[in-house]
Amino acid sequence: MVPPTAVASSDAATAIGTSNAPATKDPVKDTILTPRFYTTDFEAMAAMDLSPNADELEAICEEFRKDYNRHHFVRNEEFEGAADKLDPETRKVFVEFLEQSCTSEFSGFLLYKELSRRIKERNPLLAECFAHMARDEARHAGFLNKSMSDFGLQLDLGFLTANKAYTYFKPEYIFYATYLSEKIGYWRYIAIFRHLEKNPDSKIFPIFNFFENWCQDENRHGDFFDALMKAQPKSVTGLRARLWCRFFLLAVFATMYVRDVARKEFYEALGLDAREYDKYVIAKTNETTARVFPVVLNVDHPKFYTRLERLVRNNDKLSAADEGNAPAPLKVLRKLPYWVANGAEMAKLFFTNPIRSENYQPAVR
Repeated sequence: MVPPTAVASSDAATAIGTSNAPATKDPVKDTILTPRFYTTDFEAMAAMDLSPNADELEAICEEFRKDYNRHHFVRNEEFEGAADKLDPETRKVFVEFLEQSCTSEFSGFLLYKELSRRIKERNPLLAECFAHMARDEARHAGFLNKSMSDFGLQLDLGFLTANKAYTYFKPEYIFYATYLSEKIGYWRYIAIFRHLEKNPDSKIFPIFNFFENWCQDENRHGDFFDALMKAQPKSVTGLRARLWCRFFLLAVFATMYVRDVARKEFYEALGLDAREYDKYVIAKTNETTARVFPVVLNVDHPKFYTRLERLVRNNDKLSAADEGNAPAPLKVLRKLPYWVANGAEMAKLFFTNPIRSENYQPAVR
């Protein structure tokens, strides 16, 4: 399939950059920092025994059935002309935020929808929960993509479905990754919402008015994965689980920190410091995770953020090498020292002693 190009309608009288002629935006190049699409072992998911925590999962499913936000994502007159008020640089970084967020939400929709379809005959409760979460993620992705159309662009979600690479994760890895994605999404959205509540002059676009209710969807999804992991005790007990929980916590925190610092201009447009914002989100997510993960990271370790900053600097060097005109083999040679350095920093972070969750904050358990 030929990739879509960011061109507008053939009607020459209709300009690119208006909501009347949304262009199909080229998908961003996949990197370690871009959202992933996932697949898993559907047979193992279908055979999963929920009985160790069936009551909690049924209660969460009942919350999903109520669909508290079914009338929430309704655009109003505030969206009219809001895109035209942004200066070019703010416009650019905000569209990047919309694209990354839309891709991430759509990724969740695809995974949850496929799970609900594949397991509904053998595991109906689990399938129903995934169907409700797919509904929420589709709603979020559509709302974000509609906001992109205010800037004359839209993502071709059908093209992404058919052409983006899918990463295979075992079910327990899906639990860790999606639980963290949902909980970190909650803290990201609620932190922005509360900041803009206090600083309304920094609200650059009306989509932020929806973040308080929106993040409750993220929170409920995270609670579902919390309950699902408790129904599969091996996923959160024992040495192997402790190692994998450390790995996923570190991968998610490091990726977010490097990505957000790289696009700090977006946060500056909201009146936020990207580093301080991420430190808050990391601390709150780490605290929340102690409710189910057997260990959490020692994010207060004096070298934790020092090492993340080294990742930021190395990533800048990698980006600079990519942008050069050197032949591909030479680019690889130039990037190799920074890849090795990043691997070393991640290893040091991984082997920093974690905190056992029961000792971290007993009250949350």
